Amino acid sequence: MGRVTAPTPVIPVPPADLPGTLGALRAAGHQYRTVKQELRDNLLARMRSGETRFPGIVGYDDTVLPEVERALLAGHDMVLLGERGQGKTRLIRSLGALLDEWTPVLPGSVLNEHPMHPLTPASVAQVADAGDELPIGWLHRSMRYGEKLATPDTSVGDLIGDVDPIRIAQGRTLGDPETIHFGLVPRTNRGIFAVNELPDLAERIQVALLNVLEERDIQVRGYQLRLPLDLLLVASANPEDYTNRGRIITPLKDRFGAEIRTHYPVDLELELALIRQEADLVAEVPEHVLEVLARFARAVRESPSVDPRSGVSARFAIAAAETVAGAALRRAGLLAASGTPDGRPEAAVARVGDAVSVTSTLRGKVEFESGEEGRETEILAHLLRTATAETFRAHLAGLDLSGFTALVEDGAAIETGELVSAAELLRQVGTVPGLAKVLDRLDLGDAPTSEEAAAAVEFVLEGLHLTRRLGKDVTDSGRTVYGGRG
Repeated sequence: MGRVTAPTPVIPVPPADLPGTLGALRAAGHQYRTVKQELRDNLLARMRSGETRFPGIVGYDDTVLPEVERALLAGHDMVLLGERGQGKTRLIRSLGALLDEWTPVLPGSVLNEHPMHPLTPASVAQVADAGDELPIGWLHRSMRYGEKLATPDTSVGDLIGDVDPIRIAQGRTLGDPETIHFGLVPRTNRGIFAVNELPDLAERIQVALLNVLEERDIQVRGYQLRLPLDLLLVASANPEDYTNRGRIITPLKDRFGAEIRTHYPVDLELELALIRQEADLVAEVPEHVLEVLARFARAVRESPSVDPRSGVSARFAIAAAETVAGAALRRAGLLAASGTPDGRPEAAVARVGDAVSVTSTLRGKVEFESGEEGRETEILAHLLRTATAETFRAHLAGLDLSGFTALVEDGAAIETGELVSAAELLRQVGTVPGLAKVLDRLDLGDAPTSEEAAAAVEFVLEGLHLTRRLGKDVTDSGRTVYGGRG
């Protein structure tokens, strides 16, 4: 087996036309701005041009994003409160796109010091000695974002820094910033720093962030280091953790200028848009199957059997869509040898029956109420049937489906299931009156593939069963048999 090497991260290369010295930088008319001024100016520029301000953020246009924009324009540090899987981290990371693409820095500075605004005594002396001939470097905005997942074992040294004993041994004093090995926050100076799940951070560690937020200096081992750090601090928290399991200490909470509540997608269309954007599908998943999964996720979220304090992540619906696509690809792989009547291999197209596997594989993503132990899969299966029935009624209500019910009269039956090919399913149903209208209602086009037509047929059969117009039985081999009255 060959050795697998990790891909080398791509470090952006500054354009050749950027100034290379402090004098050239001044001649180009560059003005020093703080991070918050930079974010404010660039956000306003995007607003005036009509450019998308937060690409990839779905469902927050009229609720969360206006509050975030107001906080940025006001220059406020902020904390985002919301249950798991509401896109808090995605939103925080998107803020980096509002920074300047390139910003000047002193080469080798661990604090990303601006050549016109040096912080440490050594840097001040370096700028004074070299003057306009001082060489400068350029930092891409992708390198100006820092993030830490708060865990109980996080130390002050991790976030702020600690005394470097080797430098003390070399003769430096505690009053010298060169004595300090800086932590994540100072190293993100002139950028955006995020603390995810802030309440999980030990209270004594939260205290270390107090000066960063207000006085903009840091303290290490009782020594106060006057470094006017320039950054936007953003935190995320789960409201349940925020009030019970852990908490943000009151003085720290007071120093955040904005507290913004996030939420799950407010309607079905936004839930679907999120799945389409985020799911990495290895097979075709028709829209009606995606809608079943979106309705399913929303039903699980609203179920009284599910702990509302924990929430049901948007990743639940995304993972469900990917699982269903995986089931379709598995069927295509297993049926590859048999092929189709026209000699081509079975294409991977998901059907509503593929969603059944989701109830067992994804139940670990849901926190149930304490009285529901042992019934988790049963509860999810019921909610999936409800979501399927709702989708069936939403698309096919009022349509004459008697041609499908007539297929099983006189004791006949139709077999489908995980390992039934599209050709086999369509052979069983033959020419069905009303199928063209079903395909049209399901947006499968005028010339669907046989696999897409099979997906539509199976959806109709399942819908008729759920509305008590067809019977259904699952065999020991895993095949589904539709026949008789429900």
